[in-house]
Amino acid sequence: MSITRRTLATYFSWRFLGAILGLFALAAILIFIFDLLELLRRGGGEDDAGLIRISLISLLRTPQLMEQVLPFAVLFGSIAAFLALSRKLELVVARAAGVSVWQFIAPALIVGIGLGVFAVTVYNPLAVVLRAQSDEIASGLFGREQNFLMQTTGATWLRQDGLDGESVLHANQILAGGARLYGVTIFSFDRDGYFSERIEAREARLGDKVWNLSDVTVYTTEADPRKYDVYTISTYLTPTEVRESIAAPESIGFWDLPRVIELSQRAGLPAYRYSLQYQTLLARPVLLAAMVLIAACVSLRVTRMGGIGRLILGGILAGFVLYVLSELGKDLGGAGIVPPIVAAWAPGVFGVLMGFTILLHLEDG
Repeated sequence: MSITRRTLATYFSWRFLGAILGLFALAAILIFIFDLLELLRRGGGEDDAGLIRISLISLLRTPQLMEQVLPFAVLFGSIAAFLALSRKLELVVARAAGVSVWQFIAPALIVGIGLGVFAVTVYNPLAVVLRAQSDEIASGLFGREQNFLMQTTGATWLRQDGLDGESVLHANQILAGGARLYGVTIFSFDRDGYFSERIEAREARLGDKVWNLSDVTVYTTEADPRKYDVYTISTYLTPTEVRESIAAPESIGFWDLPRVIELSQRAGLPAYRYSLQYQTLLARPVLLAAMVLIAACVSLRVTRMGGIGRLILGGILAGFVLYVLSELGKDLGGAGIVPPIVAAWAPGVFGVLMGFTILLHLEDG
């Protein structure tokens, strides 16, 4: 009997894994196509925006975009797998053979948790590396629209101080965790706080207490614009402070986040965003397990009570509500209103408890 149950568990696991990966691959293809079309439309007027280059940029961007789709792929894939098993009466036969609901849900939970662990430890660092390569290839290609196309945080503004006085820096694209900036505009002020000059540069690299600018145009109120191949402006910012100020947490891989959090805390800077991202990644297997349990609740009721469309819609809505709660938790945790560990773990834990409660009610009354 134990061999039979292991065989059955393996069969169910492969069915769930195939359904989830199939939906994930389909979503990846659709996202790649839509992203490619958008990049082609916005880069159509650029001389260097060839089809091969744009396709490579979009292809390297897609893995990180797919991280947001993974919970829904698990939800929809689990629903599809449960419905397929129900339509073929395989679940009915398994129950008649003495297999409890928890025994044929366990393989799905193991697959969901396993995918979550893989997504955090392997997929996320790889997606971050590929996204960095995509940004390198796209650097300077889309001009002022770069921040819209290549970043998710919008325009970047940074106030800084240096030997020459204070300045306000704006960048369209961030690379190397904030150490390299593209599409840079700097409004410089003297030590008395009066406007001094406006500097526009194609690229800025952070050095030792200085920004090294290239392809620069300097505008002042007293003279005509002047062009320079290289230009420097002083700053007291350190790489850690720049990263904390402007680098998106999503641009840092899972294995690097603890080091970044430690550096930020040693520098006396708040690390809410990076702590939240780290805890969110740690909680991802629990969130995927919650999606599997929601799918199980929908599928079990279908076999007994009918109303497939209505119940599937309810499961999808429950998954979306759980996702919205996780995003709301990110906003609260990123602002420091809620502890990052609570903001990251609460939606997944709530979903798991809700799923187990519903299943216990359906099965054990």
